[in-house]
Amino acid sequence: MSLSEKLQSYREESLSKKNEEDKSIMLETAENLRKLEIEKNALKEGDKIPAFKLKNAIGETIKIYDVLSKGPIIINFYRGAWCPYCNLEIAAYQEVLPEIKKRGAHLVAISPELPDITMTLKEKHALEFEILSDTDNMVAKEFGLVFKLEDKLVALYKKMGIDLVVSQGNRNSELPIPATYVVDTNGIIKLSYLNSDYTKRLEPMDAINALD
Repeated sequence: MSLSEKLQSYREESLSKKNEEDKSIMLETAENLRKLEIEKNALKEGDKIPAFKLKNAIGETIKIYDVLSKGPIIINFYRGAWCPYCNLEIAAYQEVLPEIKKRGAHLVAISPELPDITMTLKEKHALEFEILSDTDNMVAKEFGLVFKLEDKLVALYKKMGIDLVVSQGNRNSELPIPATYVVDTNGIIKLSYLNSDYTKRLEPMDAINALD
């Protein structure tokens, strides 16, 4: 199955298990987010990425332009280890990591979660690429990806056992929309995939093809 097929299958199964009230909240807030059209003002093809630095899962500081000095990068912004769609995406990229390395490129994933949480995700999927912590979404904001969750969605997440205060270490109730960028060694974005619908992600092979 492709990543898109796996995501769609999970979405259908997940919605079928939710009661009508919870399903209504999820669908309504998703539609409200779509109407914000965040994608219009986010960084995209032809833009240069900012020179940022973030901590990885073991607390080391990673400077993105130091990584770029060694080759192009695929940068993946995801919502968090609690998100099943993000887990499916992260696992799919791990599967194709040899193809990325074969092209002299690197893969970096970024979420607003604390390093301890990112380490759990890294161990869960035996990830062999950097997971960086953007705990206040400062870098995601520079990319133009951040939005504030509606209160009713925050409450629903808590009912589902998802506590962003715990995982992010703040009370901002903010997330990035999922995004994938392919960036050349000069920091110029060659491909961008932005979608406020968190159930949809770029196929990893499309990112790899952009490296070529």
